Amino acid sequence: MEKVNWKVEGMSCTNCALTIDKYLQGKGLEDVRVNFIGGDVSFTLPEGITKTEIQKGIDGLGYHVKNDDPAAAKKKVLFKSHFERFLFCAVFTLPLMLHMIPGLHIHWLMNPYVQIAFTIPVFVVGMDFFGRSAVHSIMKGIPNMNVLITIGAIASFVYSLYGTFTGQAAEYMFYETTATILTLVFLGNWLEDKSVETTQASLKKLVHSQKTMANMIAYDDQHQEHIFPVESSALKTGDLILIKSGEAVPMDCKILSGEIAVDESIVTGESIPVNKSIKDQLIGGSIAVNGSAKTYVTAVGADSVLGNILQMVKNAQTEKPPVQQLADKISAVFVPVVVGIALLTLLLNYTLANQDFTHSLMRAIAVLVIACPCAMGLATPAAIAVGLGRAARSGVLFKNTRSLELFKDIKQVVFDKTGTLTTGQFTVASAGLTAEGEALGMDEIKRIGYSLEKYSNHPLAKAIAREWKSSNDIRFSAVEEVKGFGMKGTDRDGNEYIVGSYKAGGATILNGAHNIYILKNNILLGWADLSDQVRPEAATLIQYLNSKGIRTILLSGDRKESCEQLARKLQITEVYAEQSPAEKMECVARLSAAQPTAMVGDGINDAPALAKATVGISLSEASQVAMQSAEVVLMNHGLKQLPLALGLGKHTYLTIQQNLFWALFYNVLAIPVAAMGMLSPAFSALAMGLSDVVLAINSVRLNFKKVA
Repeated sequence: MEKVNWKVEGMSCTNCALTIDKYLQGKGLEDVRVNFIGGDVSFTLPEGITKTEIQKGIDGLGYHVKNDDPAAAKKKVLFKSHFERFLFCAVFTLPLMLHMIPGLHIHWLMNPYVQIAFTIPVFVVGMDFFGRSAVHSIMKGIPNMNVLITIGAIASFVYSLYGTFTGQAAEYMFYETTATILTLVFLGNWLEDKSVETTQASLKKLVHSQKTMANMIAYDDQHQEHIFPVESSALKTGDLILIKSGEAVPMDCKILSGEIAVDESIVTGESIPVNKSIKDQLIGGSIAVNGSAKTYVTAVGADSVLGNILQMVKNAQTEKPPVQQLADKISAVFVPVVVGIALLTLLLNYTLANQDFTHSLMRAIAVLVIACPCAMGLATPAAIAVGLGRAARSGVLFKNTRSLELFKDIKQVVFDKTGTLTTGQFTVASAGLTAEGEALGMDEIKRIGYSLEKYSNHPLAKAIAREWKSSNDIRFSAVEEVKGFGMKGTDRDGNEYIVGSYKAGGATILNGAHNIYILKNNILLGWADLSDQVRPEAATLIQYLNSKGIRTILLSGDRKESCEQLARKLQITEVYAEQSPAEKMECVARLSAAQPTAMVGDGINDAPALAKATVGISLSEASQVAMQSAEVVLMNHGLKQLPLALGLGKHTYLTIQQNLFWALFYNVLAIPVAAMGMLSPAFSALAMGLSDVVLAINSVRLNFKKVA
């Protein structure tokens, strides 16, 4: 099973995406995702089906798969964009429209054969694009908006030809209608494309940050160092690179030597330079503000931080929230319904409204042209594209659109303590020995602590392992980490050691006054207290949530005394302390059942609870298990971005509602107006294109709107 990611050109609306989606699923492909904004198409290719076969099928639908095939790149296309088609058609259409200028009458331009000569080039270009697309969409069972344009243009052109060849040109000549419809729809499509592009501005900024030059370091056979420029796309993991002041960091890397200050706002949203030195990680796409450093590449392409961000956002864009699924269903039946309304318009105007056939036909054509399934299909994706793009630019990653939509209902936020509200950068503040421990000495106690805690990723364990590091560690025959409890180990002589929380000692410990306890064969030897700092942004965040009427809850496995002390300091509403991972999960499940609940956590023991929350939120420094369980990831300094995430969720959904209202209002109002003859086909064509521009502009407002 091969995962395929393609860029497909030519998709202009939801119907286009539905056509490709239906084709791919009909071929038996799995995990099909199609996003007409951006043209991203991905699927899993089973055995027995080739990519060439699928590519030909998509090309046969009237779309084009972009790839790196040199032969495909050499294929010459007459028109590469809607704007080029518009310019070509406008040259022939403008002379046909000169008679509309009051007082201007050029007799020879009114000759029907001259008008045919001007119309045919426009008609050929229009049918090559709209007609071809319409036929393919009908053959696949999902007629798109180009069907309406094609029917309208053919109807007016054939009607005019009939009048010309039967000697009734004065009454039947509507060549300018044919040319104007096609020309203005090309203009509308171009305006729509440009508008949709602006919704992708934030993502394009991230993509552009991946494409840069790098100073690669290499050594010759005399061990002399040489530096030469290469494109970042050519870098591989392990390559040595030099980063100078003012340059972009080409890929994720780690510093070998030197000190450097970097602006990581491309990922974190924080523009204040961060000082980095030996062994520190640099994020690809960040900018070196000052200093220089020699580094080695740790991740490239899709494995880098930016690569993961881009892929996550693209995957989220292809997810369809319930409101979009409803819009898709409407769009799928929209074209046949409009064709029916147009036929009804023709019949009713001709029979009941006492209009002649010519005026009845023009009204029916106006209905066909002004109807816009694109607006319906664009309403949700455009808002989501802007919302996800702004979030990614600010260091907030949504794995799916469901979580973006659910944020509008969040009533309470649950926080883990260590590593979430606190920095998780512990230091050993003090340590002590029992009488039994004194017989062994502090050095032996530290050796036991280091020997076990080095196997754990828990923040407390990392601090112990870092500060009590020993070159003479104990060799264990078995080591086990018990979540919410601690580390257990058995040496080769059968002695059992425990380093963990107060729960580890059971009846041996009379109270839970200390953070870490060290036991040998169930005999308490000593203890250690560790200090942690509250994140500087935590107090502001809790204050913001409380001001918005969102209930704040602290849920931790730590001791009750330390949890309550932190809650008082930060003014957190409710505290659940000394909770095991299973108890955390049950607590969050209970809270989520009562009210929509978000949980913020970072550890392995938070993963089950994150999965049970209405929306699970993880920090980028979190364990991989926690990040996989969460639906939203907050990048570096990300806790301060939680208000932005909540606000974007609410305002994105509000924008979707506004867009859907406009799309429905436009069609409900425009179609009857056109049916009554109050809009010409030409004006209808222009209005159809502008309706999509209105939605795109409304969506782009999300980039600048204050949401938190």
